[in-house]
Amino acid sequence: MDTSRVAGRVARKELSLFFASPVAWLFLGGFASVCLFVVFWVESFFARNVADVRPLFEWMPVLLIFLCSAITMKMWSEERRSGTLEHVLVQPSPLWRFSLGKFRACLGLLLLALLATLPLPITVALLAELDWGPVWGGYLASVLLGSGYLAIGLFVSSRTDNPIVSLLGSVALCGLLYLLGSDLFTSFFDDRTAQVLRQLGSGSRFDNIARGVIDLRDLTYYLSLVIAFLGLNIYYLEREGWARFASTPRQRHWRIGIILLLANLIVTNLWLAKVPALRWDITEGRVHSLSPSSRQLVEQLAEPLLIRGYFSARSHPLLAPLVPQLQDLMKEYAAVGGPRVRVEFVDPARNPALEKEANEQYGIKPTPFQVTNRYQASLVNGYFNVLVKYGSEYHVLSFSDLIEVRTSARGDAEVLLRNPEFDITRAIRDVLYNYRAGGDLFAGIDKPVEFIGYVSNQERLPGMLLAYLDSIKQQLEKAAAASGGKFSYRFIEPEANSGGVARQIEEQWGFAPMSSSLDEEQEFYFYLTLADEKQVVQLPTGDFDPGSFRKSLDTGLKRFTSDFTKTVALAAPRLNRTMAAYNLGGPSFDTLQAAITRNHRIIAEDLTDGEISPEADILAVIAPQVLDTPAVFALDQFLMRGGTVILATSPFSVEPLGGELKLRRWSSGLVPWLEHHGITTDKSLVLDRRHARFPAPVHRSEGDYQFQDSKIVDYPFFIDIRRDGFGRHPINASLPQLTMAWASPLEIERGNQRRVSQLLWSSEDSWLESGEDIAPRENDDRSPDGATGRKLLGAILQGRFHSYFKAPPTELAALPTRVSAGVNSFVKRSPESARIILYASNDFLSDRVLGALVRASGSRYLGPLELFNNSLDWALQDQQLLQIRSRAHFNRTLPPMEQQHRLYLELFNYGAALVWLGVLGLVFWIRRRRLARYYARELGL
Repeated sequence: MDTSRVAGRVARKELSLFFASPVAWLFLGGFASVCLFVVFWVESFFARNVADVRPLFEWMPVLLIFLCSAITMKMWSEERRSGTLEHVLVQPSPLWRFSLGKFRACLGLLLLALLATLPLPITVALLAELDWGPVWGGYLASVLLGSGYLAIGLFVSSRTDNPIVSLLGSVALCGLLYLLGSDLFTSFFDDRTAQVLRQLGSGSRFDNIARGVIDLRDLTYYLSLVIAFLGLNIYYLEREGWARFASTPRQRHWRIGIILLLANLIVTNLWLAKVPALRWDITEGRVHSLSPSSRQLVEQLAEPLLIRGYFSARSHPLLAPLVPQLQDLMKEYAAVGGPRVRVEFVDPARNPALEKEANEQYGIKPTPFQVTNRYQASLVNGYFNVLVKYGSEYHVLSFSDLIEVRTSARGDAEVLLRNPEFDITRAIRDVLYNYRAGGDLFAGIDKPVEFIGYVSNQERLPGMLLAYLDSIKQQLEKAAAASGGKFSYRFIEPEANSGGVARQIEEQWGFAPMSSSLDEEQEFYFYLTLADEKQVVQLPTGDFDPGSFRKSLDTGLKRFTSDFTKTVALAAPRLNRTMAAYNLGGPSFDTLQAAITRNHRIIAEDLTDGEISPEADILAVIAPQVLDTPAVFALDQFLMRGGTVILATSPFSVEPLGGELKLRRWSSGLVPWLEHHGITTDKSLVLDRRHARFPAPVHRSEGDYQFQDSKIVDYPFFIDIRRDGFGRHPINASLPQLTMAWASPLEIERGNQRRVSQLLWSSEDSWLESGEDIAPRENDDRSPDGATGRKLLGAILQGRFHSYFKAPPTELAALPTRVSAGVNSFVKRSPESARIILYASNDFLSDRVLGALVRASGSRYLGPLELFNNSLDWALQDQQLLQIRSRAHFNRTLPPMEQQHRLYLELFNYGAALVWLGVLGLVFWIRRRRLARYYARELGL
């Protein structure tokens, strides 16, 4: 007998015996059916609307308990019951080969069962962008955990001759191991004890691998579990042949060997627990690891950086499992930064001095959480905060900044870390730049910047500008002296040398001659610019007040450095609270303003004064309404000076009236200005078969009473944009999905020395409607009257723009800000750096739409805000956070589908599982036929 092939023969025999029993097919079919039922019904896969298979793997540790126990229940108990165990014990081949053979057979059955669920992730991948990393991690975790359960099942089966007892014993032992680290059990203990229990339990380590992080410690744990119980299985089988009460050297060697084996496995796991994590992030984009942007930022540190986590021993049970994940990420910053980064973890309740410091110095306060122990429910004050400190600068992240909560279809809260790398890296960037700047603008300037003033001879200048010129020269001299050689200045007289410079600056930048209201015939030049080897920025002169020049200079210099928080001038409708109480007064944008202030400084811009604040680095005009001539001129001249203007505008807005949505004509006052630059917005709305959902009001009658409820319905005016609807541009490169609400189509003329980048498109199944019926319907049957096709919804124009105005409008003379100056400052043509970023919707950034998206999806993921923030970062050349902003867990959503389509997909998965089982049955039948023919030939039958 070839003992080296015993394991393979035993495995083949066990597989044949398993498939020969109808009970085996019931187990495999039942496992696949229960898995799919859990995903589609218990977890409400389509209502959950997230493009992942997390529900499958959340239930897998429990389902595997029953599957593995059923697979192993007869492996040794049947041998013992039928009396063949004694035959095995007297074979010349060692027992471990028989045990390994049975384990291989069981593992093969487990793999076949898991393959029956593979059509589910394939379905998701065909529907939307699926991150395959967590999927492969989930299957790897299932195989590892299942292997541990199989080893336990084989051990239990070897101790009894009753398969039912084996089944129940395996379920009990595997269930106890899972329960040990589950939230249901650990919630009764403080965080430190719960952490130890999670390390011992089988399910918590499963979750770590299933999220796409393969940790050497988790692999070692599962491998140890398999080796330990297979070793116990072999040991107790070996004992079957021993004489009772005897103590031979062989028996002592076996006892010592099994004790040493178990001890070494325990020591190995304890040792690895204290070793820095050796792990592999297999997710797409490595979302659980530091990105290149974060690494580059940490490498810029010159002083020690402190990252301290304040985590209470007792907190909310949904937050406790997130602490180890956050701690692992924080340790990665330390690994990258080396001695420059110090990471600490503090339980304030155990360190009163640090708690006092956190309360008084950093403003970190405990949050009341409801917790439950064995006897009662109570409120405890817990900490879940992260402090980032660099020098004297610090930033605090609270639990509301770090977590993301999504309501499941069952009404349960699903809590995950939102995007911790983005939040921590942003905090590091802020404290680093604030500390490094320290009031010194030139600290963050890498290449020299030159101030060039195109100023006429003093004889041509009005008297008021002579004093202004003398003042700014003195301020420029001080700035140059303080710059350390990074800043210089000079003045050029445009009229010199027969006006060659004057012709050049008018042709290149549109710097037209100025005139004074006191002497309109006397023309002169007074233009102030900053330039490096890449860009030219014109400084606004305002009312030529010497006291405001340094502010304009500092604002201009900030465009050449990333070390200062940029300033966004936001012009958006101001909500009338009285009218808002009656759902009147147009859209509001409080959520947008809060999102901007997380990364930038914001100033409310009043365009009607004819000027943009000199502090503004970028101008955002949202839902403009009836802009007058001075407002359009202010916007126009900001663009002409090389600025970036972000516009969200269309001919329509929507407001609720009488419990229903009404379409409102919205005159922006910008139509002629946009048409001058080759931009046309059609007076219609885009509808799309690929659309998002909307929480619509639904009227319900009960007897003589009328009630108004809310129901989630399909809504073709909420355009669902996926990868094929994004142009190739850094602004939307990291966005997986975006919802555009009540958008109009754009048409843009090319040429005229401008580059056009198309950002957003509707799908091929979109069409236009000009009617005013926008009310959501429970069964929306709207269909196109004409042709369908893609519609442009967002674009960027960059390059040389020509002013809409021939000269400064006469209305400016009546404005108070212009009276004191008395000088007509006017730029006819923009530099190449000028940009218009246009989105053809007034409402897609409004509180009303964002709130509807949250209610419809149950998630805080808001694609419109991420698109807007990406637009700011790209325009301000601050792209460090651009690639990691969209790393949140719930940002990959399913596309909208008809109810019938969803049913077909569900039935397809059930059918695919049945087909797989049918293929297995056919293979088994063919193999049995071949074996029958072989034995018939051998026996001469």
